[in-house]
Amino acid sequence: MTLERTVEIVPEAGLHARPAAAFVEAVTDHEAEVSAAKSGEDPVHAGSMIAVTSLGVGQGDELHLVADGPDAEAVLDELERILTTPEEELSA
Repeated sequence: MTLERTVEIVPEAGLHARPAAAFVEAVTDHEAEVSAAKSGEDPVHAGSMIAVTSLGVGQGDELHLVADGPDAEAVLDELERILTTPEEELSA
């Protein structure tokens, strides 16, 4: 099952450091192939820390996610939680 979702980034630092690590960990913990892309850009493999941080996603940017596999909905829910949680709350 392939699902798509677009999420606005909330963490002040964008998708760097701690949020990016949590993002990649969530992808690798689920049975789904996940890609991520900023609007108008080519998607990257969301299970790669280098690929995710290379997106250059900042606060207020929108990230388009596509997940395919048995855990598609669960991984998108977890990624949305990570992307919409302020970093200080994410690390708590």
